[in-house]
This record gives sequence, C-alpha cells and structure tokens, in this order.
Amino acid sequence: MSARQPAGGARRRQRRHHRLSLVLLLLLVGVVALPAGALTASAAPDASTAPACVRPEVPHSRGYDAATKHDRAFNQRFRHCFLTVDGVQMHYVIGGTGPQTTVLLHGWPESWYEFHGVLPELLPGRTVIAIDLPGMGDSTGQVPSFTKTTLARYVHGLLDQIGRQRDVRVVAHDFGVGVAYALAAQYREQVAGLFLMDFPLVGKALSFAQVQPLSWHFSFNVQNPLAEDLVTGREKTFLTYFFEHSQIGDAAAATATSAQPVPASSIAEYTRVYSRPQVLHAGFELYRTWAQDEAENTRLQAAPLTIPVRLLTQDGFSGLMLPAVRAAAPLATGAEVAGASHWMVEEHPERVIAEINAFYPTR
Repeated sequence: MSARQPAGGARRRQRRHHRLSLVLLLLLVGVVALPAGALTASAAPDASTAPACVRPEVPHSRGYDAATKHDRAFNQRFRHCFLTVDGVQMHYVIGGTGPQTTVLLHGWPESWYEFHGVLPELLPGRTVIAIDLPGMGDSTGQVPSFTKTTLARYVHGLLDQIGRQRDVRVVAHDFGVGVAYALAAQYREQVAGLFLMDFPLVGKALSFAQVQPLSWHFSFNVQNPLAEDLVTGREKTFLTYFFEHSQIGDAAAATATSAQPVPASSIAEYTRVYSRPQVLHAGFELYRTWAQDEAENTRLQAAPLTIPVRLLTQDGFSGLMLPAVRAAAPLATGAEVAGASHWMVEEHPERVIAEINAFYPTR
C-alpha cells in the first residue's frame, strides 16, 4: 500500500497539470480568435457619459473616429453611433443626457466635425446629436437623390429610430440649412425650432439663377463629371484653396480671407472623408440639385413655418439671406456676425454658442 501511494499521487498531480494546460490552451486560442479590439473593449469599462447607441452596427466607413480616437475629453462625453435608414448607414455623434434635443446639420465641404469645437459648450441641459448627412462624412450607402427634401427624410428616419420624434431643436450651417428647412416643413410635429447659419435658401423669394453668379464654386461644382475628375487625387489642395477663397459676392469680396479660417486639423479630417469617391460626388450633387430644391421649397413655402427661426449670417449678407428665410418663416429674426466669413463656426465659436444658447434656453 505504502509503495503504490506515491505513484497514485504522481498520477493525480499529472492529471491536474494536464487539465491546467488544457485550460490555458483554450484561453490562448480564445484570445487569438477574438476580433481586434475586443479584448481591450471588454477589459476597459466604457467611461463615456454619452447615451448608449440605439443598437450596435458594424461601421461601413473605416477611420470614422480618426479625428477623435485619441481625444480623451471627447470620448468621455461623446459617442460615435451608426444606424441604417432605408439602406443608408447614418453616422452620428451623440452626447449629453439633458431634456432638450439639439440636432446639428453640417454644410459643404465639411462633416459633423464642423461642430466638434462647440459641442461641449452645448451639453448643459441638452442631448446633442451631430449628424453626417446621407452619403457624406462617414454615412454610407446609395442615396437616390440629393434634393434636400430627400436628405431630410433620412434625418427624420434617424431621429425617429433614436426616439426623438418631437421637440427637436435644429442647428444648421450652409447646405445643412436646406436640409433643416425641408425637415421642419415636411415633419412639423418633429421640429420645434431652427437656428440657421449663412445660407441662401432658394424658393419663392430667391432663385438659383440669382445665387449661382455669387461665387465661382456655385458654377464649378455643378459640372458633372468634370468637378470629380479635376478634384480626385487633389482633395487637400482643392479644400485648402476653397476655404481660403469662398467668400460670396462681387469680385472684391471673392478674394482670399486674411487668414485660413479653418484649421489644418479640420482640413485633414475633411480631406479624409472627401477622398472617398462617394462623398466627393455627394458633395457636388448638393449643388446639382439646387434648382430642384428651389421648386420644392416654393411648394413647401405655401404653408409658412410658425416655429421660432433665427438666421445668423456673415458680415454684410443678411440683406440677401434673411428675406429668403422669411419667405419660409415670416417671423424669422436675423443678425450678422461682424468680421465673419462663411466659416463662422470656426472663426467665432463664442458668438455662435452664445446665440444658440440664447435662442434655445435650457432653463
């Protein structure tokens, strides 16, 4: 008995060793088989205070977080999300848990990132949602038309899925203004206010024929496919030049601004997204559908908006833009930003934030 016991103990120890080795092997295989980033995500708790995405969707656009992934402050307060609306995967950034829903719609040639510098200042009392327009930024998919009524349908569908069916306050710049108006005019129960920045809203009071001669790019961008052919592969050169030479008006006003109004880091982000052929084409299509927008807006303006509307314009242009907005919303108010060019969000963020907070008070 005593002679065999050491052998039995050795066998038990050997079996335990084999079981431990098997467990370690399975763990190793499991780790190797995990998708990239899964171990990090499971090991590190989500520190963001932003609302959770409605449902997880695998992003179709690579590099969507290129400009923000190393920004700890951003990632603590905001979250990138994706939702598919009628076959188009919409990208949006959400932050805050306040009762007021504020939706931001960008212009051309920008993306949601146009608002990244002002978003943190809008958080108190709000849930803010900055959207990449359909087919633009990191939103992907086949958009059937780039009329602003069509784009507004996708924004409406996205907000509906997020659970924001009513009392939405909209902030919009440039072509985002056209989408914001179409959203408010078509889905009146959803939109409670429009804060608009620097855009000639075509319709009853302003025609595309009146707008087109005001800047070189209004005519260049409608050339199909010449605009794409000339810009492809030269996106950074084109965007840098455009941001410096995009004042509308007569020849004197169409000269370069005194300094680059849009920082290099933002131009790098816009270059990333507009280097995608789909996005470059989508941006030019915003201009190619402008005449159709005029007809659709004229029809919609038969029923004027009664919600609060505020228009902020660059220096010297309220006389052109405010009457056009009042054709859609007769009680709209307006103001100019002294010394500002079209890129007022980047040039004068404090004024923009103050105006938004005054127009959409949270307390």
